[in-house]
Amino acid sequence: MKGTIGIIEGFEGEFCKIEIDGNVEAVSKLKVDASAKRGDVVEWNGGKWIPNPSLTKKRTKEIKTLMDDVWEN
Repeated sequence: MKGTIGIIEGFEGEFCKIEIDGNVEAVSKLKVDASAKRGDVVEWNGGKWIPNPSLTKKRTKEIKTLMDDVWEN
């Protein structure tokens, strides 16, 4: 569905593992933009999974904040 958000978990052979709504799906690399990399937040545009830099940056910042909180305690 267009506008669906996922997170790239990694790549295996001809597949890209994308976490979508808590489930990891194996998606053909042909349906993933060539610039996408592990950890990117991606959005389905109706034809391909495209990296969303602003959501990726936001997610990275949230994870860093959580990690900083863990190490401070």
